[in-house]
Amino acid sequence: MTEPRYDVIAIGNAIVDVMSPCEDELIDELALNKGGMTLVDEDGAKRLYQAMGPAREISGGSAANTLAGLSALGAQCAFIGQVADDQLGEVFAHDIRAVGIDFDTPVRPGPPATARCLIFVTPDAQRTMNTFLGASQFLPPETLDAEAVAAAKILYLEGYLWDPEEPRAAMRRAIEAARAAGRKVAFTLSEVFVIDRHGDDFRALIEDSLIDILFANHTELAALTGEEDFEAGLAALAPKVPTLVVTRSEQGAVAMQSGERAEVGAEPIDEVVDTTGAGDLFASGFLYGHVRDEPLATCLRRGAIAACEIISHYGARPEADLQALMAEKLG
Repeated sequence: MTEPRYDVIAIGNAIVDVMSPCEDELIDELALNKGGMTLVDEDGAKRLYQAMGPAREISGGSAANTLAGLSALGAQCAFIGQVADDQLGEVFAHDIRAVGIDFDTPVRPGPPATARCLIFVTPDAQRTMNTFLGASQFLPPETLDAEAVAAAKILYLEGYLWDPEEPRAAMRRAIEAARAAGRKVAFTLSEVFVIDRHGDDFRALIEDSLIDILFANHTELAALTGEEDFEAGLAALAPKVPTLVVTRSEQGAVAMQSGERAEVGAEPIDEVVDTTGAGDLFASGFLYGHVRDEPLATCLRRGAIAACEIISHYGARPEADLQALMAEKLG
């Protein structure tokens, strides 16, 4: 096996987050799914944007956020995702390259526009996400850089992007390339509605031993396994996945690997400002430790520290020096 060029390469939605604080009354008025993620069309995105107060535009996307955290920790990363030839596409490409991540996917000419996620943040720090997938759902399999995939220790796949046909085919091709090169495949389930639509696909990937590292939260674990009891869900899934990581919000997280179990509590925080990207950055910290063969408990602690940093401010990209933060917290 050749020496890998990247620690992690990811395939995900290339999205620009448009974030605005709001009161619960606006969530009710717009009939939004508070705390969840809902897909909207372009007209719906325009309508919601008009209803927003002053907003901030921050490049996002679940897998891209995870890579941003990894890069901030010092990992070598690359991203595969589709943007359009428009202003938000330029914003996304600039932002991801500016944090040291390789991004070489050619832009897509013409409509639809670059994806955006309209995020309403209520005073309780819950984020209500409304996503127009736009160009991101038209990632052609033939644009996949199989050599880059084979050159990464870990291929990281975003469940959100499994929904559209083209990127789903691209991710299947990427799994083949990673497997052929003897690399690991990591997968994040992303959201319960994705499991409702594609749970059979995900279960088949697991049964076929094509996923080495699986990230889920407690509600996704229940949706995938059909087990409402947390421990029953773990018991059902852990024997089928070499490394299983399940987050539980303020209750911390659990990881199981080759019969070993480790748990970590949530990091203490003075104020939760915005939970956008908490799971994404948890994956950053965990994967950073994993590619360095650190103990399972240390990987979990890294994840908790990174997640705590991200919920202390608006946006799903790190603002603090994550390397310094890890050094301070881990000693």
